[in-house]
Amino acid sequence: MIKIIFLGEQYRWAKKINAVCLFLNKSFGKTNMTNGIICTTDFSDSSKEALKWSIRLATKLGSRLTILYTYRLFKQNDEIIQAKRKIDEEALKDFAVLEKELLAGSGIDYDFETEVGFIDDRIAEHLKKNKLSFLVMSKGMSIRNKETFDDLLAKLKIPLVIVP
Repeated sequence: MIKIIFLGEQYRWAKKINAVCLFLNKSFGKTNMTNGIICTTDFSDSSKEALKWSIRLATKLGSRLTILYTYRLFKQNDEIIQAKRKIDEEALKDFAVLEKELLAGSGIDYDFETEVGFIDDRIAEHLKKNKLSFLVMSKGMSIRNKETFDDLLAKLKIPLVIVP
């Protein structure tokens, strides 16, 4: 089974989404394509592009979209709670900008989650708890998280779409 779909540097939204949907429909069946979509973000420009692609895919398939921001904490004792609160607040502010720009009025059902931990572990937990059809992430995130990306691929049971 092919797990990774890499969208080349030069692509057109509609054609790529239609092509990916057609390919996945033939490969995995239509019933699996209507489950949820999870999109990872780090609020970079490349992850914003991945979110745009996820929104269009969710719109086309009528799927729920979960936007996931993961991070690690390196503080000790009492500092952990304070650091987590600060990171969560900053992430919510960053998400509010994306929400206003990209999600408001899109008509899709979505949620935003911040979670502490390695990206591969957090996604694996989402796969256990939710019916998901796709993982969408930016090329930049796959490179920046190289140490856990290989672990993610080993755990992944759904197609991964990498957006440049």
